[in-house]
Amino acid sequence: MGLRILHISTRLILGGSQENTILSCEGQARLGHRVHLAYGPIYGPEGSLIERVRKFQVDPNRGTGLGGGIRSHEIPGLVREVNPAKDKKALTLLEKLVRDLRPDVVHTHSSKAGILGRIAAWRVKTGSIDRKPAVVHTIHGPPFMPETGGRLARAKTRALNKAYTIAEQHAAKRCDRIISVADAMTEQFLARDIGVPEQYVTVRSGMETAPFLEPEPGQTRTDIRRSVGLGETDFVVGTVARLAEHKGHDDVLDALADDLSANPHWKLLWVGDGWWKERLMKRVRELGLTRQVVCTGLVDPDRIPGLVRSMDVLCHPSHREGLPRTVPQAMLCAVPVVATDADGTREACLDGETGKLVPVGDAEAIRDAVRWMADHEEERTAMGVRGRELARDEFSAERMVERLEEVYRDALA
Repeated sequence: MGLRILHISTRLILGGSQENTILSCEGQARLGHRVHLAYGPIYGPEGSLIERVRKFQVDPNRGTGLGGGIRSHEIPGLVREVNPAKDKKALTLLEKLVRDLRPDVVHTHSSKAGILGRIAAWRVKTGSIDRKPAVVHTIHGPPFMPETGGRLARAKTRALNKAYTIAEQHAAKRCDRIISVADAMTEQFLARDIGVPEQYVTVRSGMETAPFLEPEPGQTRTDIRRSVGLGETDFVVGTVARLAEHKGHDDVLDALADDLSANPHWKLLWVGDGWWKERLMKRVRELGLTRQVVCTGLVDPDRIPGLVRSMDVLCHPSHREGLPRTVPQAMLCAVPVVATDADGTREACLDGETGKLVPVGDAEAIRDAVRWMADHEEERTAMGVRGRELARDEFSAERMVERLEEVYRDALA
C-alpha cells in the first residue's frame, strides 16, 4: 500500500540537494506513494527547479488518490538565513501542514528546513492524532563553516557553528532516522554529539544516469565544444558549481592562471552562476584570461551532461561538501576528476583510481594535479573508465529510491 510522504526543503534552487530531493519525490510518486513537497521562497541568480516540480504535479483530473504526481506547498518565511520572526512563522505553517496532511513519513532536507521541519513533525508525532509520522532527515552537506579570516571573523563563525550544533542536537532528538549522503557526514555529526549511531544510515545521492552515460543527439563532446566556442584540441578543465563562497573558483585561478596564459589551447570552463560571478569575472579580466575562461552562466539542467562530457578534467575545488554530485556525474561521463579532499568527496573521487585528491585551498596542489592530467593522457583516460564503472550503479536515482524505501520501512517499524 502506498504511503503519504511529505518532503520539506529550504529553497528549490539549482543545486545537488534540491535535485536529490526532487528525484526522490518523482521516484516515490511513480511507486504509487502520495508525495507532497514543501519549500521556501525561491530567489537569487542560482536558478530554480520549480518548473520541474510543476511538470510533475498532480493532474486534478486524476483525483486525489495515491501516487500520480507531486503536490507542492510554498512556505513563506522558510528562508536560508537565521531570522527569528520568519523562522517562527515558518515553524507554525509547517506544523499546520503536517497536521492537515497527516503524512506517514515527514522527510526533511538541508539544515534550516531540517531543523524547523523536524520540530514541527515531532510536535505532531507526540500529539493526540491517530496518525503519527515517522520523521526522517537527510544531511546533504555540513552546515558548519570553516573558520577563516581575521580574529573577529573566526569568532563569528565559531559562534554560528556552535548555534548550529545546538540546533542540530535538538533536532536529532526529534527524528527517527538520519540519512547521510556520505559516511563523512555521519562521522562529523557524531563527533559533535548530534544524534546516536543507531539513527544514521548512508544513502548515496542518486541522479539520472542515462544522459551522462549516453549522449543524446546534439550533445556529443564535439557538439558541445563547438556551441561554447571550444576547440576539439583544447585541453578543457571544467567546474560545475554555483559561483559562490566556499566553491573554490579563486583557488582555480590562483592555480592555473600561469598555465592558461602560457598555453593558448588550455581552457577553463565554468558552468554555473551565482552572487560572486561579477567579482570572479572581473578578476579573470585583470589576469588577462578573457579568452581562456568560458563562463556559461546559468544553464538548463538538461545541458549539464553535455557540458561535463566536453571536459578533459573536472576540477572540483570546493571547501565544504556533503558528497558533490558533480564528481560522480563526471565519472559517469568517463571524465577524470581533480577534487579537494573536502568531507565526503573522497568517497567518489578515489585518489589515484578515479581522480586525484588535493588538500582544501591548496592552489599549488591543484596546479600539480591538473598538470599531471595534461601530461598523462593515457592514465587519465583509464581513470575515467574506472570512474564510470563505479558510478553507474552506486549513484543511480533508482538505487537511491530503493534505499529510501528501506529506511522508511525501518523508521515506521
